[in-house]
Amino acid sequence: MKVDALDPMRRVLLGSVSGTVVDSKAPTMAAIDRYTGVLYRELDPASIKGQARRRMQRDVMVASGLWGLVAPTDPIPYYRLKMAASVDGLGRLSTWWRDELSIALAPHARAAAVWDLLPNEHSAALNWTSIPRSRRITVRFVDRSERVVSHWNKLLKGSLVRWLVETGARHPEDLAEVELPGGYRLDPLASSLDDRRAEVVMRQHP
Repeated sequence: MKVDALDPMRRVLLGSVSGTVVDSKAPTMAAIDRYTGVLYRELDPASIKGQARRRMQRDVMVASGLWGLVAPTDPIPYYRLKMAASVDGLGRLSTWWRDELSIALAPHARAAAVWDLLPNEHSAALNWTSIPRSRRITVRFVDRSERVVSHWNKLLKGSLVRWLVETGARHPEDLAEVELPGGYRLDPLASSLDDRRAEVVMRQHP
């Protein structure tokens, strides 16, 4: 799923940022191994095997401030550049990437249910109205105090991505029997499971 069409944009961006953004001396590695934050530790991709691993490599895409979109197997170097950053001559990266990322994602999303688990600044780098898909599914985690989860948000998303690739589930309704770490389960009454735009609420239970 390597998104080669984004290479011209990547070259422009690389030419516009300082040499400290990318560690040119570090070896490249597959994106799924390069990223090591909370979400990826919970996903634990090294332990995903067989059909689940093939599903992850085929279906998962990562939004990146520097590379736009990358697939799990894309080789990338170590770098530091957030999607919310502004670059001289280009402006805010989420805006600068938007049209090209939407075009690049379109053939992969066509007629598919897309689970949009992106942070706000990354989701802003896509024009969802221009991407053909059968369904866009977003997920919100709410704790026992009725607060939207922030601290554990990435951990819960990592757990959810792992469940998706392990089960091959396509629809938010499939979450009815799932319990994520911390006791988060589907709240069907608070969720909106419309055919075109599904907004899932996972609520923490005792």
